[in-house]
Amino acid sequence: MQATTTAAESHGIDRAVATVALSRAVLLMRGAATAATTLATVRLADDLVATARTLGIVVVATVLAVAVLSRWPGVFRHRVLVVVADTAVVAALLVTDCGVAYFSYAAGACALAGVLYGMSGVSIWAAHAALGYTVAVVILRRLAAPVEIAAFVMAFPVVSVLAGLGGAVAIGALTRYVDLMVTTAARAQRTAAASERARLARELHDSVTSTLRGVSFAALALPSSLRRSPDLAEQLAQTVSRGAAAAADQARHLIEGLRLDDPTRTLADAVEDYCRRWSARTGIPVRLRLTGAADQPIAVRYELMRILREALENVDRHAGATAVSVSLSPAQGSGFVMVIQDDGRGFAPEPATTLLAAGHYGLVGMRERAQAVGGVLDVESAPGRGTMISVRLSVPRPRLGDS
Repeated sequence: MQATTTAAESHGIDRAVATVALSRAVLLMRGAATAATTLATVRLADDLVATARTLGIVVVATVLAVAVLSRWPGVFRHRVLVVVADTAVVAALLVTDCGVAYFSYAAGACALAGVLYGMSGVSIWAAHAALGYTVAVVILRRLAAPVEIAAFVMAFPVVSVLAGLGGAVAIGALTRYVDLMVTTAARAQRTAAASERARLARELHDSVTSTLRGVSFAALALPSSLRRSPDLAEQLAQTVSRGAAAAADQARHLIEGLRLDDPTRTLADAVEDYCRRWSARTGIPVRLRLTGAADQPIAVRYELMRILREALENVDRHAGATAVSVSLSPAQGSGFVMVIQDDGRGFAPEPATTLLAAGHYGLVGMRERAQAVGGVLDVESAPGRGTMISVRLSVPRPRLGDS
């Protein structure tokens, strides 16, 4: 029930947005077209004062309507009031100059009614068309115009009906387009949210959950150990204490990792901000060269920021470096590469199995993070020659037919 209500409200908002946008376009085009036709026929006018009055009514009405729409877009929810006010302007033009300006403005009024009411506005179009035929007959009798001109003048009211139909079709198409865009954006948000939840679950499982599981086992063994072996109970209590502290530390690191990246900024901005804060904390200057990797998916950005964080923390803890450089640059073909390089003491790279056996998980974790987003992490280092970590990611090229 709640989902249905939300969907209905969303559709109502979509139609309101489409109505306001299209109404503004109709008002501006009608004002411009009517003013242009009035100026085009000024040399044929018998009464220049009446022509100027007509032009003034058109300009003032258009400016006022657009200003009201821009200031209070909700006014177009009161469709009857809008149609009555617009019809009053049509009547004023009819009294002032029942010529081309009147027919042009009346056609715009039908288009506006089509936007506001859709196909339900057919009665308004019919009323304007009927009035238009009456005005056309009066004009033709007064001028005693030839048949060719009479046929031309009698076609004016038909334009009003076509304009109303055009407005109804346009608002229907625009509403469907806006609704499609909103649905697509909502689907993308749901997908991103699901990805975030899955990633957070994986992070919790790999760190905090496993640590707490060990704490739980040690805590379960405590009661019996207290009675049988106080020494063992003391060791288990220490294990519980260290495990709880480790879990809290892992949770803190996890939360900090989730806050590393702000998706509203570019990846380059996020990298620059983190490097600046890290440099201020450690006193080690960071030289930046950020020329690529814009607009990456959230999952890619997250893993890259975690790799950057781990690499810089390793520099702070182990490298003894005096300077660091961080770069984001385009790679050959498609994709980009992130490089973190320091001038520290360096080390002799070892296989992943050796690192795991020795309890060094940092480089292994960085490689796994790079692989998780389809990238490759390389480490180049030697004692006394610093360390360079590079992450290469390829960006798939869009295929024909992809949307």
